[in-house]
Amino acid sequence: MDTAHDHDELRISAPHRELLDQVLDKWSLSILNELCERPCRFNELRRAIPAVTQKSLTSTLRRLERNGIVERVLLSSRPVAVEYRITPLGKTLRDPVEVLLAWAATNLPEIERARRTFDLE
Repeated sequence: MDTAHDHDELRISAPHRELLDQVLDKWSLSILNELCERPCRFNELRRAIPAVTQKSLTSTLRRLERNGIVERVLLSSRPVAVEYRITPLGKTLRDPVEVLLAWAATNLPEIERARRTFDLE
């Protein structure tokens, strides 16, 4: 195994950092969690994520749409309604996010101990 080559592949470049910041932030994860279950209208998302402001929800949905993770679909109804859906690309995030959540669940006790020790110093 060529570890030098593997290390280069894991290096976080500016484009990687920007993308990860945009799709793995607090509101994005909450929105994706909801949209993995079913498509939602804007107000359904606001009710499902009560702590998010309208401004934050709007900007997060736009970022996710720009990155191809979420799509905005106009529904043919009167009045015209908009629904947000996770895209096939967005669905590919599920496995990596579940790995991160499993890591967090496994290591949270140790992390909490480290935090307490740090805070006492």
